[in-house]
Amino acid sequence: MKLMHACLIVCVCVVGCGGGGGEAIGDADPMPAQDTIKVGVLHSLSGSMAISETTLKDTILMMVEEQNKKGGLLGRQLEAVVVDPASDWPLFAEMARSLLESERVDVVFGCWTSVSRKSVLPVFEELNGLLFYPVQYEGEESSKNVIYTGAAPNQQAIPAIDYLMNEVGIERWVLEGTDYVYPRTTNRILEAYLKQKGVAEEDISINYTPFGHSDWQTRVSAIRRFGSAGKATAVVSTINGDANVPFYLELANQEVSAEDIPVIAFSVGEEELSGLDTTPLVGHLAAWNYFQSISSPINSEFISTWQEFVNDTDRTTNDPMEAHFIGFNLWVQAVEKAGTTDVDAVLDALPGTETPNLTGGVARVLANHHITKPVYIGEVRANGQFDVVWQTDGTVEGDAWSDHLPVSEDTIGDWVTRNCGNYNTQTEVCSGTAYQ
Repeated sequence: MKLMHACLIVCVCVVGCGGGGGEAIGDADPMPAQDTIKVGVLHSLSGSMAISETTLKDTILMMVEEQNKKGGLLGRQLEAVVVDPASDWPLFAEMARSLLESERVDVVFGCWTSVSRKSVLPVFEELNGLLFYPVQYEGEESSKNVIYTGAAPNQQAIPAIDYLMNEVGIERWVLEGTDYVYPRTTNRILEAYLKQKGVAEEDISINYTPFGHSDWQTRVSAIRRFGSAGKATAVVSTINGDANVPFYLELANQEVSAEDIPVIAFSVGEEELSGLDTTPLVGHLAAWNYFQSISSPINSEFISTWQEFVNDTDRTTNDPMEAHFIGFNLWVQAVEKAGTTDVDAVLDALPGTETPNLTGGVARVLANHHITKPVYIGEVRANGQFDVVWQTDGTVEGDAWSDHLPVSEDTIGDWVTRNCGNYNTQTEVCSGTAYQ
């Protein structure tokens, strides 16, 4: 255990840092009015995931600042407490415990990878904390203490397969991922789904590389060989973090065009592409629930506020930023509804709460602690933005448990009527919270 890393905790006083902490986790007693409401920010600011997560830290700081300009919350100012778990998964759990026990934060916004979420999950459930998780993930989970504002597989991965199969005519599939929870579980779901759609096992190739993998010459060569069998082939990418840049560079180096073997990604967006010459990548795809290029008045306002906050008119926005925007506003509404930051009261208030998303629709918290989201598939432009080529008609309800795996096809999450995250509709039994 790296207890020495507790020194990485940095209190960021956005406006008016008061004397004591906010309400204790699970403590319904009000705190003095001069005290701040503490907002924990649990994102890697160093290591392999910093390229993605630093932006999410800044997003929450912006949201805190904007809320304080409105007068704060419940008559109190908000105070962001930022930590750096440094892309170290056990350290995420240590930092989460410190935020809840020592800093006594009222809510936490954080994590990117599923392995970091899995690391902190027992801590939040033990201490009855509240985590808003903003990134697409593998499903197979519905915790009382987590609000999943990122996409479940039926809100990104499954629609991506349907698009490639039905609109592009793909017959052969490379499931290429980083070696951790999200890619392995998502690919297990996608493999089952592809086989249910009649795809032969020999037409599915699955591969995993470690975090931070940089030598992509061999893998891209293997993808090219797999795609030379005379069937239309695509790559479904669950590559994450700083591995995305060398992967796409090698695609360009080996002249793998979108016409030859299109790549559709779930974890590469405007931020990751902003530092690349994306000309050779034009036409490759991403499945997200938001793109900066989507035109709406609320998105234009968000982009403007963001670029002013970071003092950089070239800084892009991306999907997980929108998830934090949605999650933060949902939390504010629930706190106002409950009249307290007490976690149990806020959790009771959250299901059914609605807030505008950035694309012109509405996000609603479901009984399974997931939210409603539109689904978009975009093509990479030469400028690193995306053209939307397909979208759902309205929003899709996030499914906590996959319908395509026998182990979970009869399972639902319901924290409203059943007070259970994994309720079996056939046996009518709540199986507990020991997620696989």
